[in-house]
Amino acid sequence: MSSTVHLVVTDLDGSLLDHDDYSYEPAKPVLQVLEEMRIPVVLASSKTRAEMLELRHELENEHPFIAENGAAIYIPERYFQRQPEGTELREGFWVRELAPSRAHWSSVLDQYRQEMPGCFLDFATAGTAGIAEMTGLSLEKAALANKREYSEPVQWRGSDEQLELFLSGIKAAGARVLKGGRFYSVSGDCDKGQALLWLRQEYALAAGASAVYDLAVGDGENDVPMLEVARHALQIPAHNRALPELERDSGVIVGEGFGPEAWSVGVREWLRGLYKSREEV
Repeated sequence: MSSTVHLVVTDLDGSLLDHDDYSYEPAKPVLQVLEEMRIPVVLASSKTRAEMLELRHELENEHPFIAENGAAIYIPERYFQRQPEGTELREGFWVRELAPSRAHWSSVLDQYRQEMPGCFLDFATAGTAGIAEMTGLSLEKAALANKREYSEPVQWRGSDEQLELFLSGIKAAGARVLKGGRFYSVSGDCDKGQALLWLRQEYALAAGASAVYDLAVGDGENDVPMLEVARHALQIPAHNRALPELERDSGVIVGEGFGPEAWSVGVREWLRGLYKSREEV
């Protein structure tokens, strides 16, 4: 084992995609550079498989992706020479599942819907029109956002005190709740960090690599697990909140600006660091 694998694993909303209009236009030149350098860009989001398949097509991205906050990892069939252990072939992808089904979490939420009426609205209850209103998505894209398989997003509408009771109860029922930019995601004991660690190992095994130099990019609390485990982390500032705190104190880049502009600046800084380290060898 002697080669080195480089990866960029990126959040979408508020990071690669603009928080308001979901544009990635400012990031296009850097995405092209990464493609020319053969550095895979792995999309890692709270979004559904259906949403991410559409975005991958727009980006002409043919690499693995991580859906629903790490609940499932999708690797295109034959992307690696061998199918990774623990995956099953489904609709052209080797799929690694890390969480129970959406139906399980919907049943858990039903209990709290009765005990705490009006305190939250989940995607299943809101339906396509409600999701579009909450997110600013078109009806077509809102329908894709509702095609969840492993998790249930929740918009909180109650008090902080009620939220504390809700979160403790949901967690006691076996759920892991991750806070994104706008919603709480209720799912199993999974996160983007666990998904990244598993996928990183598969890249190393496939390439016979001695090291993986990965950059994780994110703006929200649900990105913290992968920002902590990656070799380098790029934090994207948000307009309306402070950066999530990280335990690590090295290998962290903070983007300048917001959304895809900050993404581009930060990824370029990471690439310059790689080039400099190669010169020093």
